[in-house]
Formats: sequence, structure tokens, C-alpha cells
Amino acid sequence: MSTDQAPQHERPLYWLALAAVLFGFAVAILFQVIVQAIGSGSGVPAAHPTPAMNNADNYILDLSFIGSALYFTTVRGVMGRSEFGYRRIPLLTGLGAIVAAGGAYYALTVVYSLVFNLHSTDKLPAGLGLHHTGWKIVVALYVCAMAPMAEEFFFRGFLFGILRRMRVRIAGREAGPWVAAAIVGVLFGLAHFDSAQPEFLVPLGFLGFVLCIVRWRTGSLYPCMVLHSLNNSIALAVNEHLGWGTGGSIAVVVGSLALIALVTGPLSARRGASLSET
Repeated sequence: MSTDQAPQHERPLYWLALAAVLFGFAVAILFQVIVQAIGSGSGVPAAHPTPAMNNADNYILDLSFIGSALYFTTVRGVMGRSEFGYRRIPLLTGLGAIVAAGGAYYALTVVYSLVFNLHSTDKLPAGLGLHHTGWKIVVALYVCAMAPMAEEFFFRGFLFGILRRMRVRIAGREAGPWVAAAIVGVLFGLAHFDSAQPEFLVPLGFLGFVLCIVRWRTGSLYPCMVLHSLNNSIALAVNEHLGWGTGGSIAVVVGSLALIALVTGPLSARRGASLSET
């Protein structure tokens, strides 16, 4: 049995995964209402929030998911902290997973765009202050570093860590991790309903699914965070949200990956068995 898999008698109740999602959203909404109330008290119309308020909402959402995962891990004992996937793996293993998963994701995105005749690209929500250099830095920090760390921690580390233990057999084969990846992929796509255009939720859901498979097959969150960060950085560069040119885009990629390594590197455990080794 993998060192990352809990014994059968210690398996958590799967409904707690749904509870964690709802709890995360509830906490985020509570604090976002507080932010809106502060803005209204300062004379900011509710229909026209400031860039500070909009960016605060983004950070609050991801921090709420982190808090929810920590609550259900620490207080409810759903899973051990060592199971989240902060595990070092061979460089070539990680790079291979990133290339394979990224290729699958972008291939499906191209096909999806052709089938549904999508000519536009996903745009960041208005009101983030992208006309101002200071807010561009705040947005880039969130999109390319904060979101990959927080969302991989919650969706691939916590949610998938719980749901992949499901015992589901399809055609005589164990399919629990695949079903779990599909569920988490759907939830991942839906979690972006407020920040992405509706037609792009399907590709985002597939990205969520692919990242789960990477987490499962490598036993590590690190390739997931790297691919997530690269995808977001490329989106920013292609859509010219920042307007910093090629050099600026490369700096964003390098800086984001360096920050992710700096923040999550100390959490890494010694290399262990892959999640696929059951």
C-alpha cells in the first residue's frame, strides 16, 4: 500500500468533501460581504466596486478554501497533513507529467474551440485595475502564484485526496481515482463561474481532471502547481492583460515558479511511493 493512502478503517466520510466545498464558499461569501460593506461605508457604489475590493474578493476566495481544508483536516481529522502531496519526485518524472497533461489539455481546448466555434479567448473580469501597474502586479501574483498554490492545495491535495479512496468498480476494474478526478474536475470548473466566461468552464473542468490524474500518478502536488501556474501565465501573456511584452511575461513565469517553490518547498516530504502503487 502507498504511504499516501489511509488504511480501510480510517477512510473518512465522503460527504465531508462536499461539506468542505460549501464551508469554503460560505466563509468566502461572509468575508466578501464584509469587504462590500466596508466599501459601501466609504461611499463606493455596490454596482461599481473598486479594484481593491475586486482583488480582495479573489484572494479571500482562495484563502477560504485553504482555511476550509485545514479545518476539516485539523479539527475533523478527515485526512493526515502528510497526505496532501507535498512530495519531491524526480525532475524527469515531473516534467514528463507536465508535458503529457499540458498537451492533453491544450489539444482538447483546441478541439473544443473548433467544435463550438469559439473565436475569443478567456478574459479576466473587468474592474481589477489592469490599467495601473500596481494592480497588474497584484493580479499577476494572484493568477500565477496564489491561485495555483491555493487551488492545488484544496482541489488536488484535499478533495482528491479524500475522494480518490472511493471504491468504484467499472467493468471489473477499480475506477475510484478516475471517478474522483471527474468529480473534482467538475467542482474545479464550477468554482470559476464568477471569474471565467461560461463557455470556458468546460476546458477548466478538464484541466481540473487532468491535474488530478497528475497528482494521482506522480504522488505529488508540485507538477500540478507548475502546470497550473504555467497555464495561467500563458493566458495572461496571450491575452496581453499585463502588456509587459515577452520579457515581462517570462519574468512573471520565473517569478511565480520561484515564489511557489519558496512558499511550498519547505512543506515537502522525503520522496515516497506513488499514489498509483496500491
